[in-house]
Amino acid sequence: MISLSELAALHSEYADDLARPVEPVTVGGVTIGGPAPVLMGTVNLSRDSTYRESVAVSTESAIRKARTQVAQGAEVVDLGAESSTARAARVDGSQQRTALVPVVEALAQECVVSVETYQPDVVGAALAAGARMLNLTGRDGEDEMLACAASYDAAVVLCFCEPGDVRADHDHPMGGDALPPLLDHFGPRVEHARSLGVRRIVVDPGLGFYYGNLVDPKVRVRHQTAVLSQCFRLRALGVPVCNALPHAFDLFEDEFRKAEGFFAVLARLGGTDLFRTHEVAHVRAVLAAMTFLDVGTLGSPSAQPR
Repeated sequence: MISLSELAALHSEYADDLARPVEPVTVGGVTIGGPAPVLMGTVNLSRDSTYRESVAVSTESAIRKARTQVAQGAEVVDLGAESSTARAARVDGSQQRTALVPVVEALAQECVVSVETYQPDVVGAALAAGARMLNLTGRDGEDEMLACAASYDAAVVLCFCEPGDVRADHDHPMGGDALPPLLDHFGPRVEHARSLGVRRIVVDPGLGFYYGNLVDPKVRVRHQTAVLSQCFRLRALGVPVCNALPHAFDLFEDEFRKAEGFFAVLARLGGTDLFRTHEVAHVRAVLAAMTFLDVGTLGSPSAQPR
């Protein structure tokens, strides 16, 4: 249940976490973890992606979609060439590079380009093409990918992922309190990334990926809501938090394109810094309304999304 009293109880119980400073990530003139929320648009170069409106069928389509999202308010655009859904076809590194590199090159001077991948060779090619952020959705070859990111001084989003990659069948922490397992998971990874020279780190609880224990849509959305509403507890890691906003088709049905705006409210109240969304214009308007109404992170000052 989410109510004013529940939010107040969270604020009281975890006030120390809320007060913890995080080290802002500044990349390409964009600051993540400052007073203003930052929008990350999404362009998928895989036809397997379930959010059809984000699918680009060609290089030109991907560039056009990305530029539209930037015009709508996205300061970061996340590009991916393989869907993260469990049943999606795997795309090898060569195919990913062929799809991604021309788009990255075209956009690198226009916005902060993030590339979602779990393959070291794709990481190297994307950074060489001008990507400034890596959205890492796998652990195999993690040291190589982190070292490559460090060599380019790129920002890194560490997504919750057990060994392997997010497309594998594994579970998300549940039970009475999902936050301590997330802290236990990310703590060593953040320190290890820093030991390899990565200076700009963001963590992502991975709420947008498939999990074997979250196949029931109602169980899944309740869990997503619980985590979104208290992500400020991850401030103990000292780094900003990214969240992919759910679209909860089973709840919103024909209005599912408005769902991400609804969850953006919970995410903003809960302490999200970087909002990964397919619906940039709508989410930007929602966050701007929260700013106007002085609705911030559990009482913290709010600031206008740029």
